[in-house]
Amino acid sequence: MSSAGNTAAASSGALRVDKWLWYARVTKSRSLAQKLASGGHVRVNRDKISSASKTVKIGDVLTVTLERRILILKVVALGSRRGPYCEACQLYEDMSPPPVKKEASPPAPAAREAGAGRPTKRDRRRMDAFTERD
Repeated sequence: MSSAGNTAAASSGALRVDKWLWYARVTKSRSLAQKLASGGHVRVNRDKISSASKTVKIGDVLTVTLERRILILKVVALGSRRGPYCEACQLYEDMSPPPVKKEASPPAPAAREAGAGRPTKRDRRRMDAFTERD
């Protein structure tokens, strides 16, 4: 792609959504960003997009559905390259809700020394007696 295409997009104040997702380090590659956008996993201002060539501009809100989370990102800057993480963070404002905390898992069984192997019958009886007291 020529640099004339980049300057034309920058001068108009818009950038392809797949490029922006790649610049902002939401995806590891631009082809993954294209698949994400064309697969219906990206919304621009609450409108589902079906093409990676949809343009985004400053002020747009992107909702990106990833495998294990949903990102809500407000476009603050368009960017001109895929730079380091600190540079990529300046392209957006993260408006995602905090992750839901999991409920506390049940306590682990009685602790044994590392490498002690399986508990013996005697150890098992002691553990059962200990847990029955509670």
